[in-house]
Parts: sequence; C-alpha cells; structure tokens
Amino acid sequence: MDKPSEKNNYLSEHTELIRQSYSHWLLSELIPEVSSALNFAKSLFEADFAIVSHNSAAEPIFNYANQKALELFEFDWLDFTSLPSKYSAEPVNQSERERLLATVTKNGYIDHYEGIRLSSTGKRFVIKNAVVWNLIDKYQTYQGQAACFKQWDYL
Repeated sequence: MDKPSEKNNYLSEHTELIRQSYSHWLLSELIPEVSSALNFAKSLFEADFAIVSHNSAAEPIFNYANQKALELFEFDWLDFTSLPSKYSAEPVNQSERERLLATVTKNGYIDHYEGIRLSSTGKRFVIKNAVVWNLIDKYQTYQGQAACFKQWDYL
C-alpha cells in the first residue's frame, strides 16, 4: 500500500474498516460528523491524534499510520508499514503488549490503555488513554487491530 494521498483516496477502503470496526465496538464515531468515506479517510490521515493498525498475521505487521503517528514513531510510510507491530514497544514491555492484544482479541476492544512505545530513533514515549480495538469486516471476520491515542508524553 502506498502512503495515503489524494491519488489513492487516502486508503478509504482500509479507513472504512477502521471506522466501522470502531463504531461496532465502541458504539460511537471515531471522527464525528464526517459523512463520506473519502472525507473520513482524509480527516483521519490529517488528524491531530495518532492512529495505527496492524494486520491479522501470526506476527502482525503495521498496515496503517496517520501523519501524527508517523511523526511520533519517526518513520516514513514504507518503513512503518513493513514493521512488525511488536517492535513499537521496548523488548521489556513486549510481553505486557502481548497480554493487551490478547485481551482485545477476546473482548473486542480496550480503552484507557497506557504503555511505553519507541520511535525509530529510540525516543521513548508513554501513550495514555489509548483505545485498541479489533478490526472486523462486514462478515465479522477478524482483520487485525487498530489503536488510537490522543495523549502522549516523551520520557
């Protein structure tokens, strides 16, 4: 997948999966009052909060990040979307991250999550009040997970 842009409709097909799954689990809108899929996709990519998603592989790989997440994690699109998502956490925190993802897989979502993450240059930051949810398609088939957070502090 190429980086979201006008040329590829800001990956609106994937962002609709993110949007509809969020609405399914949390019974609210990720970005209220945005009607069209294209407007939502553009708004999501340009939002002032971070959002990422990974696929459903045994060792999940990131498959989406908005501009804010790319800035926080200090990655370009190509490198981020080829990164196993477990490497966004320090090795010492990876088992905690795995427990979180298992809880999300079982329950559909979790909110108010906090955890330490790493940028590509080794900067550490704590994400606060994150929401993590399962991505499910219209057939209720598991497609991966997404996370959204509006609060973070560099350590």
